[in-house]
Amino acid sequence: MSDLYYLTEQQIETIQPCFPRSHGVARVDDRRALSGIIFVIRNGLRWRDAPQEYDPHKTLYNRFIRWIRMGVFDTIFTALVKAEGVPEQLQIDATHIKAHRTAVSLLKKGMFRALSDAQKAA
Repeated sequence: MSDLYYLTEQQIETIQPCFPRSHGVARVDDRRALSGIIFVIRNGLRWRDAPQEYDPHKTLYNRFIRWIRMGVFDTIFTALVKAEGVPEQLQIDATHIKAHRTAVSLLKKGMFRALSDAQKAA
């Protein structure tokens, strides 16, 4: 497939310190897994529709859920903002803000630590 998306080596080097360390068994390539996660989310696909060239869909899903719970994506976004500075403009695409009514419980479960901590501090 020619429309596959892969992060560049420079992009991975920027966010490499944000990934959790491997404990014993070597993990699947972080670059390929993160590229697969981005591909699925960007295209609005189901996990099982992810191309096999990235990784098995179960691996992508498990890695995504585990990294959310560990706060890896919060750390990546924070590192990118620190590296690039605060942008002058932000754009939000409202089509991606749809959420089920049970999505509110994710904050209570601690899925988004940065938001949960900010609400506790306020």
